[in-house]
Amino acid sequence: MKLVRLGEAGKEQPAVVAAGEDGSETYFSLLPLTVDVDGAFLANGGLDAVREALAAGALPVLDGAEQLRVGPPVARPGALVGIGMNYAAHAAESGSAPPEVPVVFLKPTNTLAGPYDAAPIPPLAAKYDWEVELGIVIGKTASYLDSPDAARGAIAGYVSANDLSEREYQLPGAAGQWTKGKSLPGSTPLGPWLVPAGDIDAGNLRLRSWVNGEPRQDSNTADLIFDPATVVHHLSQYMVLEPGDVVITGTPAGVALSGRFPYLQPGDVLELEIDGLGRQRQEFYRSGQAAGGTRTPSTAGINA
Repeated sequence: MKLVRLGEAGKEQPAVVAAGEDGSETYFSLLPLTVDVDGAFLANGGLDAVREALAAGALPVLDGAEQLRVGPPVARPGALVGIGMNYAAHAAESGSAPPEVPVVFLKPTNTLAGPYDAAPIPPLAAKYDWEVELGIVIGKTASYLDSPDAARGAIAGYVSANDLSEREYQLPGAAGQWTKGKSLPGSTPLGPWLVPAGDIDAGNLRLRSWVNGEPRQDSNTADLIFDPATVVHHLSQYMVLEPGDVVITGTPAGVALSGRFPYLQPGDVLELEIDGLGRQRQEFYRSGQAAGGTRTPSTAGINA
């Protein structure tokens, strides 16, 4: 079961993609159940309600769904939390030792973008970088949880994420400026879909990225230093995570910061994929110039 939000930015409608016995996929509207995939929907048993409605044949087919823009699979969350250097090899290529506790930063929620939206490079940016990441979607309020096991129960599902980062804004100076480097417009493409936690093994997912068709990152969530339950448990000791919030869990090695690859330039095409969570594609343009690329992928792009 894969939840999506389809339509122009700010006017997305909720839907679910269900697989048939022959492997074909059908889009069903979720409007009979909810106006959006948001915190209230997740907190009030929305995922179970979707399963029941699908089993009962109670959801209408969403005609023309394949032609609609794909938005972030979760409506604008209350919080968007990032975890840094959560793969040992990426910490090493960044010039740091693996952290002993999670490195935490916040991103503005207005950085969210659809997985196929054309992506702006800021006017003065010179070191714009990609980061494929596993994203956690919170389904229950998490505050002072007593164990990682308790944290697992607060996770509604998982999404693919791209934490686009301007390194020249993020890293110079003794203290660093992570918020500056990770708050740029459109810098958090999310999706294409939300998969419920019980439908996927988040501890064993391959993550990959490509720039202009050339491989960049290739790792597995089994290599996370802090797994999703540990991350959520840790965060709950310092902040209240609410239903609909999103936590992105860090990126593996293979980014431009390593010095092995050039940074993103206008006209570049970035693709990233996490097994079971779908594939993203962004074409980059310089802010202030006309956006290139397409905002409505083909059916093959959605189902890759």
